[in-house]
Amino acid sequence: MKKYAAELVGTFWLVLGGCGSAVLAAAFPEVGIGLHGVALAFGLTVLTMAYAIGHISGCHLNPAVSVGLWAGGRFEAKELAPYIIAQVIGGIAAGGVLYLIASGKAGFDVSGGFAPNGYGEHSPGGYSLSAALICEVVMTAFFLIVILGATDARAPKGFAPIAIGLCLTLIHLISIPVTNTSVNPARSTGVALYVGDWAVAQLWLFWLAPIVGAVIGAGIYRFISEEK
Repeated sequence: MKKYAAELVGTFWLVLGGCGSAVLAAAFPEVGIGLHGVALAFGLTVLTMAYAIGHISGCHLNPAVSVGLWAGGRFEAKELAPYIIAQVIGGIAAGGVLYLIASGKAGFDVSGGFAPNGYGEHSPGGYSLSAALICEVVMTAFFLIVILGATDARAPKGFAPIAIGLCLTLIHLISIPVTNTSVNPARSTGVALYVGDWAVAQLWLFWLAPIVGAVIGAGIYRFISEEK
């Protein structure tokens, strides 16, 4: 149970820190952190939690990562469901806290200012469904390659959280304009349920694409890292 609790707490921090930076600070008058700040915030949530709970649960914080680690031979199938449930609960709880904070400002509109993921008319840059699908699959695949490589027994010790956190920052720098960046179904679910309507209708993509990408990334890493 401690592992599952750690995943819940860690995912809560990821959604609150990452989405919170987007909702509360990205466009704050005169000192808004913008796209670069939001990207860094997501990376920092993973980096900080990796050091805080990595030794307890492995610090997945993401259903796609859990599936990818299973596909990469690093995680037991029997642990998948409990991990994913804990991650989703953590994401939804963080979304609730963020909603309570954000709604304290006059004029707050959850439909347009709660960092949901979307495609088509709901993509920040107006990108199509196919573009969003490709982006999410590729970004998640490389996220898993970095995670598996950085945590490989042959990799330098102690630096994995830095590599993984910076990788997630880079992913956001690339893909925020396309989908607002998911690569994490728990992150997407954690805010979509409060936005409702179109965000829930489009949520399927942000479960499907990251999981497919994670499995692809795990397969690629197993191929390139296999010792003969």
